[in-house]
Parts: sequence; C-alpha cells; structure tokens
Amino acid sequence: MGFGGISIWQLLIILLIVVMLFGTKKLRGMGSDLGSAVKGFKKALGSDDEKDNAKDSGKAELKAGSVEQRNLESDLEKSRHKQS
Repeated sequence: MGFGGISIWQLLIILLIVVMLFGTKKLRGMGSDLGSAVKGFKKALGSDDEKDNAKDSGKAELKAGSVEQRNLESDLEKSRHKQS
C-alpha cells in the first residue's frame, strides 16, 4: 500500500508517463525553476526580517551619516572661502 491507496508500481508508471510526455530536459528545467522560486521566496522572507533589524540600526547610522555630511559641507565651504 502506497500513498492514498496507490501502490509503488502505479506511481512508477505515472512517473514514466510524465517523463515520456514532457521529456527529461523540460522536467529538469521545471525543477530548477521551482527550486529557484522557493529559494527566492525564502530569501524574501529573510530579507523582511533583516529590513526590520536594519531599520533600527539604520536610524543610528543615518544620524551619524548626517553629522558627517554636515562636517564635510562645512569643510567644503571653508576651503571655498580660502580659495577666494
């Protein structure tokens, strides 16, 4: 007894028919497409978690970055005045 009343031999016959209908290249391509879709889905789920964590740390980096930018801008203004 196999899955839901289907024996192993019946599953092998179904597999053989599917391979004969679609061919191994097309089945391999569909398998790789399915695998990459699952990988992309997992990556998207993981990136949502990373984005939440990055938002918290990004706020501190943004503040530090804006301070650096203001310092650079003031240095640039000073150098322009010296050249004039």
